[in-house]
Amino acid sequence: MTRFGYTLMTEQSGPRQLVDYAVAAERVGFDFEVMSDHFSPWLTEQGHAPYAWTTLGAVAHATERVGLMTYVTCPTLRYHPAVVAQKAATLQILAEGRFTLGLGSGENLNEHVVGEGWPAIAERQDMLFEAVEIIRELFTGDLVDYRGDFFQVDSARIWDLPDDRVEIGLAVAGDRGIETFAPLGDHLVGVEPKAELIESWNAVADAPRIGGDARAIGQIPICWDPDEDTAVQRAHEQFRWFAGGWKVNADLPTPAGFSGATQFVRPEDVADAMPCGPDLDAIVEAVSEYWEAGFTDVALVQVGDEGQDRFLAEAAGPLLEKLRAAAP
Repeated sequence: MTRFGYTLMTEQSGPRQLVDYAVAAERVGFDFEVMSDHFSPWLTEQGHAPYAWTTLGAVAHATERVGLMTYVTCPTLRYHPAVVAQKAATLQILAEGRFTLGLGSGENLNEHVVGEGWPAIAERQDMLFEAVEIIRELFTGDLVDYRGDFFQVDSARIWDLPDDRVEIGLAVAGDRGIETFAPLGDHLVGVEPKAELIESWNAVADAPRIGGDARAIGQIPICWDPDEDTAVQRAHEQFRWFAGGWKVNADLPTPAGFSGATQFVRPEDVADAMPCGPDLDAIVEAVSEYWEAGFTDVALVQVGDEGQDRFLAEAAGPLLEKLRAAAP
């Protein structure tokens, strides 16, 4: 059965609001909740960037049933992987086994702030590989010493380990990334509904099979509103940043850079790229591309803080009913 999630967008809401939305999303029936881990919003108009891990701790304590996940954390520059392992283990205890650690190679927007520069993609993937190895070792509870090309760990141990092992989802795209990371991950994270991602992952020896023990977790933006024009304008203001695609977006360093890169993106361009307005069937059609590609989980992003309460109160329940009726 396809699972449907709700995205806690740290770029568009403050921490107290995010906790309230998390509780409401669980109440309305979402299966899981994912949270972005950013130091900065993509656009100044979004206006927020609370610390994901503090907020997730509060969400874990305020909710009871929904799965929780970082979507995604970069464990290589802003955070040392040993610190990520400790944070994830603690959060799993607070969440009583409901947490999945989503990891990826990061974006310049968030990682450049610590003054360590921004490596090329091949180096970022090599750094991520070492980071996952370290995190995996620390999750055993053993004393860890590690000497790699990028990271060093000296006599480190996680003292508070959860009863339920923290599973790891890895954001992958190209063949090289899939071949490298599929054997290290428990789940695939992808932001495009491409069947070849699932096929390539399942073709890698020693990788957990998607559709079996592994999940493929996707994400899709929507902008529901009773008024279509309002939805289109909100989506353009808050989410036009995505227009450059991830290969471009990963390298832009500031909200000003995203603003400049998207200055010619029109409201109608955004409306063509995501469902905007009150039509729930249009949202179901857009989401269906993920389950048709083989994704097992899809997290919805309701764009904008304004209207979030109304979406959860009025639209989310009927939308989930339609999605579950249509999905395999």
